[in-house]
Amino acid sequence: MITFLKMHGLGNDFVILDARDPDSGIGADISVRAASLVADRRLGIGCDQLLIIRPSDNADIFMQILNQDGSVAGACGNGTRCVADYVMRDLGVDRLLIETKSTILSAGQSRIGNADLIAVNMGAARLDWQQVPLARAQDTLHVDLGADAPALAVCQSMGNPHAVMFVDDVAAIDLEAIGPKLEHADMFPDRANISIVQKLDDAKFRMRVWERSVGITQACGSGACAVGVAAYRRGLGGRSSEIVMDGGSVFIEWRDNGTDGGEVIMTGPVTYVGHGVLDDSISALFGTHHAKA
Repeated sequence: MITFLKMHGLGNDFVILDARDPDSGIGADISVRAASLVADRRLGIGCDQLLIIRPSDNADIFMQILNQDGSVAGACGNGTRCVADYVMRDLGVDRLLIETKSTILSAGQSRIGNADLIAVNMGAARLDWQQVPLARAQDTLHVDLGADAPALAVCQSMGNPHAVMFVDDVAAIDLEAIGPKLEHADMFPDRANISIVQKLDDAKFRMRVWERSVGITQACGSGACAVGVAAYRRGLGGRSSEIVMDGGSVFIEWRDNGTDGGEVIMTGPVTYVGHGVLDDSISALFGTHHAKA
């Protein structure tokens, strides 16, 4: 019997499985079939990503991130905030180190105005074309993605590849049509997350996002980080900005602290939806005898 938790960050929703206990019933490897079934909004619980909390030798926990199609993701900003809040409440602490496939992130409680929020240090933005990665040497501030792109892209990695395009009106862009084409553009050997952005003022940007392996989502934390970085790099805003997504706002600070590209701090809310138990037929797919597909 495997229990699950459903949470979301601004509508970017997650099913969270806690595998810290060796008797959790969750094996070391999770098959594509198991992950995609739980993520399916008709046949399973439904989520943008499946997050598995595991023990870590290098941090307080390890967070495994699986997309709707079962593929592995290197970063998930909203998911990190959700997992951080859950584990901090469980452990009775207000700071946490979270290991992911890409790096180790720090998270903690924060407050903006009257709101109790969760802040995550998403690490340094990676700005070189090889770090994104791109298929060939490019100026990552002005990347031509071809006729399907509404503007030249600003590309960087936040543990996963992002392309940010600034336009006059995000509502005028058919993201559902261009999103999958740009995700799979030849420029991106690992595919990319696609963000279309409109400047509202020097410290506020409207963003719509197509997430790699997922599609259009209400919010994308690592994408919001990429937008904050891209806006500063293009001279469109400062190092602190509010990113307004379909599901709501997060606050981004790109620190000038001497690290490669500067560390990016993302602050925003998390929401608990509910919890339950997976049916035995689904739980069986997560057992230790199932290898990753």
